[in-house]
Amino acid sequence: MHYCFYKQLGLNIKKRRQQRGLTQQQLADKVGIGLNFMGKIEVAFSKPSLDTLIELAYALDTTVSDLTKLN
Repeated sequence: MHYCFYKQLGLNIKKRRQQRGLTQQQLADKVGIGLNFMGKIEVAFSKPSLDTLIELAYALDTTVSDLTKLN
């Protein structure tokens, strides 16, 4: 269950990032995290803290709710 949530979260972040025309590096820079960590979030190898998730939502001009939706 938890893995599915984080896998979907990563997919949602990646999709939104690509829609905004951002690279992983650009998004990582906006949020203040490393490129390696950004990549790991998108493939569910790492779990972002709530603060990081809020920063990601802000940088992607969306909400935490949208990023955490299960499809």
